[in-house]
Amino acid sequence: MIVLMEVSIVQIGNSKGLRLSKTVLDKYKIRDTVEMILEEEQIVIRASTKPRQGWDKAFKAMNDNGDDKLLMNDVFNDENPEEWK
Repeated sequence: MIVLMEVSIVQIGNSKGLRLSKTVLDKYKIRDTVEMILEEEQIVIRASTKPRQGWDKAFKAMNDNGDDKLLMNDVFNDENPEEWK
């Protein structure tokens, strides 16, 4: 569903900005930063994404469970490391 809203541009010091309602901030989980996508005829503002968030804890859990083993050898039998020097 697309909702069209008209919002005012407000003065913020020497700059200008948008004021978003608490309802919009909460609904879209917007906290301190947003991603702004500039397209030809529109600006898209969305909550910042952190695609690798939590990976450190997941990797630690894998290590703790012994699940972080190599799936393949890091050197193949026919590979000659001297060729890479």
